[in-house]
Amino acid sequence: MKLEEKTVESELKYDGKIVKLFVDKAEVENGDIVKREVIKHPGGVCVVPLDEDENVIFVRQFRYPHKRVFLEIPAGKLEYGENHRECGLRELKEETGCVCDSFEYLGNLVPTPAYDTEIIHMYLARRLHAGEQNLDKDEFLETEKIPLKKAAEMIMKNEIADAKTQVAILKTMFLLGYCI
Repeated sequence: MKLEEKTVESELKYDGKIVKLFVDKAEVENGDIVKREVIKHPGGVCVVPLDEDENVIFVRQFRYPHKRVFLEIPAGKLEYGENHRECGLRELKEETGCVCDSFEYLGNLVPTPAYDTEIIHMYLARRLHAGEQNLDKDEFLETEKIPLKKAAEMIMKNEIADAKTQVAILKTMFLLGYCI
């Protein structure tokens, strides 16, 4: 079994500010042609800003598709072709006002591989220096410090729903040697 699909045809249905929607025809292993809906996304970056007391600087912001406020770590969308490290440093500064002396790559995650090309790169920022936020004009959020261990407990109690935040926090816990 090859577990591959070959694109036979691809049609752009929507070209938006953030995503592009394609409807493709693909040939599967048995020769059948199937329809695949694909959202092309440039990807993103998220950052765990960890201060010297092991507090994480979170952001609270309203997420329109879910019509509610989410507790998340700072994050942002990559521009097509943008370096994810530079994007992460920029988002850290914009959303928290912080810059850092240590910026460690935690890896990446693919949140919805069935229909979306998005890849999210994760970083741990340490040795933080406070400054002023520089939010985008359509960005409204509040910051909040939460101890790292408490954040992990909140994840286990389903009090933090955002997947990129869950993965990055738990990777940070593992990296720092905490039992999780």
